[in-house]
Amino acid sequence: MNNNFWAHLLMAGACVIWGLMSPLGKDAMNQGIGGIDIVTFRIVGSMLCFWILSFVTNDHQHVTLRDKFLFAGAGLFGVVTNQCCFTIGLSYTAPTNASIMTTTMPIITLILTALILHERITWRKVLGIALGVSGALILILGSSQATESKAGDIRGDLLVIGAQLSFALYLTLFKKLIARYRVVTCMKWMMLWACILVVPFTGYHVFQIPVSDIPARAWYETAFVVFLGTFLAYILMMRAQKMLRPTVVAMYNYVQPIVACLVSVAAGLAVFGLPQAAAIVMIFTGVYLVTVRK
Repeated sequence: MNNNFWAHLLMAGACVIWGLMSPLGKDAMNQGIGGIDIVTFRIVGSMLCFWILSFVTNDHQHVTLRDKFLFAGAGLFGVVTNQCCFTIGLSYTAPTNASIMTTTMPIITLILTALILHERITWRKVLGIALGVSGALILILGSSQATESKAGDIRGDLLVIGAQLSFALYLTLFKKLIARYRVVTCMKWMMLWACILVVPFTGYHVFQIPVSDIPARAWYETAFVVFLGTFLAYILMMRAQKMLRPTVVAMYNYVQPIVACLVSVAAGLAVFGLPQAAAIVMIFTGVYLVTVRK
């Protein structure tokens, strides 16, 4: 019971950090740091942090050769595709839309667990999926017709949904792998593979950043994204993931839009109207229906 409480608390903490990351990361991009640069900073910075932490804590858990290659798949779905789609999508759309889109992950995870793990889908879950998908479509169609940049962009919305699909695949396919190793061991290998897969294609872009033209505030926001939004949040999420079912982990994404909406609207980074409110209600209702037990 105590472990279950801490697992829920850790997962909620990770989602609060991710909710703050959307508006802060968006503001850093508005100041001249590109989405590709943010992705590179996140992956390289967190990889160095996890390997340094491994040496400092003397965490040298043995990993079999087969599992090292499995970590490549976990890094691809849980880090590379997820972060690339989300961060680049965030550079196109409003942070409010990006965070609302993340609430579709429980629905996607439910579908994947039914297909891969053969979990039963009831009428309640089907209704929840229909509501969640409808809410997402309202946001996408509204973004595609928007003329104001703060209202979102269909390209960004679709990329953020792609990030949720990628992370849902990670939660479903690699749960047993993650359960076999400690958090630092999992993350240092996942991030190492992520660097191998990403840096050869994005590293050159970082050296083209006009450093002298970027204000200090943007660098502070980027540091938040790397050290808190990636390094710390992944530690919290991974510890919770070991104790919770994939659908429960995914359910906590509903915390993100609450945090991001409040911060984004207060900072003037996004607008919030009736269509967004209706979409939130529909998605939250869908999330509730697909995750609640009788």
